[in-house]
Amino acid sequence: MEDNNRIVLCSASKYAKKFYLNPMFGNLPQKIKDELQIACVIFTEEIGGVIILYYDEEGNLLIETEYEENDFLYDEIGSGLKINQLRNEKRELFEQLEEYFKLFFGIEG
Repeated sequence: MEDNNRIVLCSASKYAKKFYLNPMFGNLPQKIKDELQIACVIFTEEIGGVIILYYDEEGNLLIETEYEENDFLYDEIGSGLKINQLRNEKRELFEQLEEYFKLFFGIEG
């Protein structure tokens, strides 16, 4: 789950009922991996669709959601609100993950 513009940290899918953690980040402490999994799974259970946490080329941790065209249960408005809530509640964790990423990949910021 990588392309030229981003490196996926983790994702969860309501459709597949699965959580994915990029193996590149397997050395993160278990507590952080658990916290990411819980946050992503709760998001997809409440909102639906797929949530993706990824790093851009500058090392910023971003959140994106996707949903299937025929998914009438996906809460598009709630998605934006829940992302903002997630960013606020996990601000410290996300800042630490950005620092980790920049150190690990040698990105100056």
